[in-house]
This record gives sequence, C-alpha cells and structure tokens, in this order.
Amino acid sequence: MNYISKGGKEYVCVMQVHCEYDKEELTKIIKSFEGEIYQRPPVRSSVKRRLRVRSIYDIEILDMDKKLVLFRVSCDSGTYMRKLCHDIGIIYGCGAHMRELRRTRSGIFTESTNLVKLHDLSEAIYLYKNCKDETELRRVLMPMEYATCEMPKLIIEDSAVNALAYGAQLAVPGIVAYQNFKRNDTVAVLTLKGELVATGNALIDSKELENAKKGIVVNLSRVFMQRDIYPKAWKKHES
Repeated sequence: MNYISKGGKEYVCVMQVHCEYDKEELTKIIKSFEGEIYQRPPVRSSVKRRLRVRSIYDIEILDMDKKLVLFRVSCDSGTYMRKLCHDIGIIYGCGAHMRELRRTRSGIFTESTNLVKLHDLSEAIYLYKNCKDETELRRVLMPMEYATCEMPKLIIEDSAVNALAYGAQLAVPGIVAYQNFKRNDTVAVLTLKGELVATGNALIDSKELENAKKGIVVNLSRVFMQRDIYPKAWKKHES
C-alpha cells in the first residue's frame, strides 16, 4: 500500500568522513540538517533527479570513532541517506560517504515490534497447511487493519459492504460513523465489526458530511473485502 511506503522512516547510518575531524564542529554541521532540506536524488536512484524538499525530524549521534560516525535519523519518506552523508562531507570540507545503513522504522512498522524472520513465516505456513495448526501463523501475521491505524476511519452499514466489494462508490447513506478527516485524506472504510473493506481518498471534509444527505464521500482506490462475504442488499432495476 502506498500509504505505508510513504510513511516516515527511521535509519541508523554509519558515515565515513574522509579526514580527521573535530567532533564538536562536525556535530554542529550534522545537527544543522534537522528541519526542511533541499535534496537532489543521487545518480543511482529509482526516481528522477529533481531538486526537492524533504524534512528531517531528528538526528541523534550515537557514536564517533576515528573517521566513522554512527547516527540515527528520523525523516520523510524519500530522503536519501547516502546523499545526506555526501552533503555533510561537502560542508565539512573534506568529503564523506555512507558506509552502512539500516532501516529501523517504516511508517508504523518498527524492527523491534513488527519484524519476523522468513524462516518463521515458512514454518508457520507449513504447520498451518500440514498440521492444521494456525497458532504460529497468527503470531507472525498481523491483521491488515493494523496498517490503517493512523488513517481516519469511516464505519459503514452491513448493507453497503457487498456493494463496495462489487465496485460501488461510498455514498453518504451507507455511513454510520466517522472520524474527522479532510478532503484528499487517505481514509479507511470499515465494517461495524472493524473489518477493513477498502481505502481511498476523501472527496469532502468530515464537516461537510455532518449535514449531507447524499453524494459520494470517498473515491475508493483499493477494495480488500471479498465479494459475497456480506449479503447483497441492492436490487436490480427492471428493464
């Protein structure tokens, strides 16, 4: 889901400086990159090399040893760490490059709470298929609703669920409750039981929804609910 990949990131990075450095001076330069920065993606990247603005929320220096600097960065999605190291080296005056990099968070997912080994996943699938034991599978797999925990939610009637599964758009009459949201926000559409039906972009503000009686509220971009899990509640027009 694009919503997850576009979430904020956190990295632990090892930077190698190309000369002996003064710790206090280099620390000031590194910390000066906190906030909004201009960054052009490196030559070897998967996007066009256009100058763009990215936000760095925090840089924490963890260790400085000889020519190596270990630091943690919390930043926008699309911030290039190797370019950050390169720019720090230019400002310091002798150059620098990224030596090692580890991503420790992507959006709401962190390596300390949400990661499992592929071996564990493979073993869980084997136990489920061959022993009908789903205990390990439930441990290593999270419900997809977890990925939407930071999205504004709209709760819909049971009678509207199957219509959305068949491609209908979400209109005002099908909504029973909602959280505050703004126009163009990515929102999650859930059943009364909390099951994820779909995600999409809001076409109106939640304030406009308060007094609305008709109209499309969300332009659905992805439907997750399978068809006919909920009963059909619409009638075909007779020709």
